[in-house]
Amino acid sequence: MNLLITLFYYLNRLVYLYTILLVVYALMSWFPGAYQSRFGQLLGRICEPFLNLFRRLPLQFGGIDFSVMAAILALNFAMGVLQRILINIIY
Repeated sequence: MNLLITLFYYLNRLVYLYTILLVVYALMSWFPGAYQSRFGQLLGRICEPFLNLFRRLPLQFGGIDFSVMAAILALNFAMGVLQRILINIIY
C-alpha cells in the first residue's frame, strides 16, 4: 500500500507541474513572439500534444480559446478519480 501512496504522490506532483506549464503556455499568448523563443518552443513540444486533444472540440468563443482550461479541468478530474480509487483500495 505504501508503494501505491508514493506513486500517487509523485503522479500528483507531476500533474501539478504540468498544470503550471499549461498555464504558462497559455499566458505566453499575451506576449508577441513568445512562442518563437526557445522556451516557447520547448513548452509547445510539451503542451501541444495534450492540448490538441481539446482543440478538436468547439472551445473557442469570441476569439478566446478555452482548450487550456478544459485540459486543466480534465487533469484535475482524472486525479480526483484516481484519488478516490486509491482511497477505496486502502480502506
